[in-house]
Amino acid sequence: MKRIESINDCVVKFANVNGSGSASANELFARAILRMGVPVSPRNIFPSNIQGLPTWYEVRVNETGYLGRRGGVDLMVAMNPQTWDNDLKEIEAGGYLFYDNSKPLPKSKFRDDVNLIGMPLTEICNATYTDPRQRQLFKNIVYVGALSALLEIDPAEIEKLFSEQYKGKEALLQSNVKALHLGRDYAQQNLSCPLGIRVRRANKVGNKIFVDGNNAAALGAVYGGAAVCAWYPITPSSSLAEAFIKHCQKLRVEPATGKSRYAIIQGEDELASIGIAIGAGWNGARSFTATSGPGISLMTEFIGLAYFAEIPVVLIDVQRGGPSTGMPTRTQQSDVIACAYASHGDTKHVLLFPEDPAECFHFTAQAFDLAERLQTPVFVMTDLDIGMNTRLCAPFQWDDTKTYDRGKVMSHDDLESGADFGRYLDVDGDGIPYRTYPGTHPTKGGYFTRGTTKDRYARYSETGPDYVYNMERLLRKFDTAKKLVPKPLLTPAERPARFGAIFYGSTAPAMYEALDELTARGIHVNALRVRSFPFGDEIADFVTSHPWVFVVEQNRDAQLKTLLVNEAKCNPTRLLSVLHYDGTPVTARFIVDQISQHAAARTVLPLKRVGA
Repeated sequence: MKRIESINDCVVKFANVNGSGSASANELFARAILRMGVPVSPRNIFPSNIQGLPTWYEVRVNETGYLGRRGGVDLMVAMNPQTWDNDLKEIEAGGYLFYDNSKPLPKSKFRDDVNLIGMPLTEICNATYTDPRQRQLFKNIVYVGALSALLEIDPAEIEKLFSEQYKGKEALLQSNVKALHLGRDYAQQNLSCPLGIRVRRANKVGNKIFVDGNNAAALGAVYGGAAVCAWYPITPSSSLAEAFIKHCQKLRVEPATGKSRYAIIQGEDELASIGIAIGAGWNGARSFTATSGPGISLMTEFIGLAYFAEIPVVLIDVQRGGPSTGMPTRTQQSDVIACAYASHGDTKHVLLFPEDPAECFHFTAQAFDLAERLQTPVFVMTDLDIGMNTRLCAPFQWDDTKTYDRGKVMSHDDLESGADFGRYLDVDGDGIPYRTYPGTHPTKGGYFTRGTTKDRYARYSETGPDYVYNMERLLRKFDTAKKLVPKPLLTPAERPARFGAIFYGSTAPAMYEALDELTARGIHVNALRVRSFPFGDEIADFVTSHPWVFVVEQNRDAQLKTLLVNEAKCNPTRLLSVLHYDGTPVTARFIVDQISQHAAARTVLPLKRVGA
């Protein structure tokens, strides 16, 4: 039978039962390969409700450094009878199926073009352990041990990980090492080792770090000067707020006094949380909330208040599938339109689109400068794929000499010297007025904050000219934002290209791989990664320089494309949507197939003369 042969290039997928203790064992497998200097990209696919439902863990191993989902599976570790049939379908022809053969299965449960690796895991664990819970937990470590032999993973790396995890807990350390070698010894003695797919030491990780986007964004909030976090638990953003708590406990406590220099409040709901964050922003503190799409829906009234009252606040939206409660544990780029225009009336908000944990760190830190400079809500648009999955990325960099941009703030001395303070007065044409912190001056600089119509001096007014003045000034401020937000990044094709492509956020890893594959097929594409909204002129220029531009995104309604047409005034006939929205991260294969089909339909072959 044909078998897949590869070194440091494969996809291994674990099919488990939620609550079985498999997650830590599967992560152990991925980290051991990483310790051998081989890039990995793991993704945890888990249910949104109760213990006992199916869960998967997919590990992309790729020496080249491709970190997106590839599509297809080379080795399926099938530990869940509930999902057996579908798991079997995912395996590539010539791939491998590792399973528990303690009980025989009929031939109809297998495929003729898949290599079978049966191991009596249940029998081994029942013979070794008497406690039912131990039998279940250590079964996961036993199969990791077997895989280490089958794929030639150095067991010493796994043992080092155990030592780090169970430091000071000798009994747990030894029991896990025993289970590891129980599986490894069985595989070496009874199975054909190694497989056609295997791992070999390399030096391809370099100085990259292995971290999830929620953790990175939380640390970015700390370095960005956030002092207040108000949040309500919601998947997939809860771990961001929890990480912020841990980082603050290490970095925001005065060593001498033990005094905490931060405030973290779990509100009774999302509306309360954003209200607390806005109140803190009004009071001069750097504040944020972390949420997902359903939370944004509930927050929109307060978001409109912050926009029109011009109060700085940061919202980190870890997107999931929608509408309604949608798919809580699946990923999408589903909230782009909702956040760009959040609230009723004419509103436009600043959005940042990080591609990986490194940009989650930097963009979150930058968001606080932008929010205070522009005196407005700023959204950091991550998603579940970035937020909850651990990924290799560049190490975080920070300039310790950096000073925060607090924007236009009128001081006590300014007021005392007779400066003309108008809370909504545009003094220099950029649309941004001056503000004061509460208590700046005993008699001057005070104003009433309202989300209703007011004049330049924050006095109540319902006259049309005052309303128009403020609304047009807000547009000028939005134009100012174009100069401050991160610029798009161009990846030019190797040869002159008729086609362009625009993409953003977590689509990036799959897109970079797809570009390489398209080039290999002779399809040359200039690619532009959008990193923020509002759009600068370079995006419209990019579109007009190509007859056709693919817009690759992970939602049904082509939300970024809508913004390109509405806000960048791009010609919609030039824009070709490539849409992926089944809740899984987009794959390079999907992008290549879609663009190849579009390109073929737009390739005109010259007619040949009859008889020529």
